Amino acid sequence: MNKTPIFSGAATALITPMRGDGTVDYEVFGRLIDWQIEEGISALVIAGTTGEGSTLSDAEHMEVLRFAAERANGRVAMVAGTGSNNTAHAIEMSKEACGFGYDALLTVTPYYNKATQGGLVKTYMTIADAVTKPLILYNMPSRTGVNIEPSTYAALADHPNIAGIKEANGNMSKIVETVALVGDRLTLYSGNDDQIVPLLSMGGKGVISVLSNVLPAKTQQICSLFFEGKIAESAALQCELLPLINALFCEVNPIPVKAGMAAMGWGENVVRLPLTQMEPAHRAKLIALMQQQGLDVE
Repeated sequence: MNKTPIFSGAATALITPMRGDGTVDYEVFGRLIDWQIEEGISALVIAGTTGEGSTLSDAEHMEVLRFAAERANGRVAMVAGTGSNNTAHAIEMSKEACGFGYDALLTVTPYYNKATQGGLVKTYMTIADAVTKPLILYNMPSRTGVNIEPSTYAALADHPNIAGIKEANGNMSKIVETVALVGDRLTLYSGNDDQIVPLLSMGGKGVISVLSNVLPAKTQQICSLFFEGKIAESAALQCELLPLINALFCEVNPIPVKAGMAAMGWGENVVRLPLTQMEPAHRAKLIALMQQQGLDVE
């Protein structure tokens, strides 16, 4: 069963701008959505890890999703972060996001619970059966404590409502094994900015990116060059941006990207506890690397 990709190219895992008092800054958020689309991004992922979905209240989470979908107004593919370690809660949020007009739902593996592989199959099947939009399975074992194994992807791949993978396990051998097992039944997206070209070389269709918050056009260009057959140029751009990518992950995401976006004028450098602001020495290095890319930062 071949499935049409939700998007091809770069999708920005968008930050959620906040004011000094910790509330969501919708004025900045709206302008940011417009700018990302103007810069040529293929899709936006709202209220995921980078969007601090885990520290938004339920009411805030839904309002952020509603606002973003309304502001984008069909101009790009929209993906809603609706994962939870409470499956019933994930279904509730996912259903509401479907009503806002999202094209897909990004559903992270249940964190803390450390489900078995059989538990992951049952969880994802249950969510997929309950909603009207396709799921992109989000695999990030470094944060959740559980990895989706290739055989588990294979067990899920024929569900008509399970469309893709955001793969952030960092293990290329496992990724190759997954592709060998699922083929075109699931669309593969890189969940790591330092592995965009390697995953594209395995048939991936793009990246769900943190980097593209600050450099949407260049992140998109990595994918576009690859799709045009300009593999060497794509790889060269991936390598050129690697120091900046590493700086964006020198502290836990989204601490660095929030600092970088604030330096570009996209709201205040505010993250919610338990996250704290970037260490000054790390920030100085990040800002220097952003300046090297021609970004106007303070």
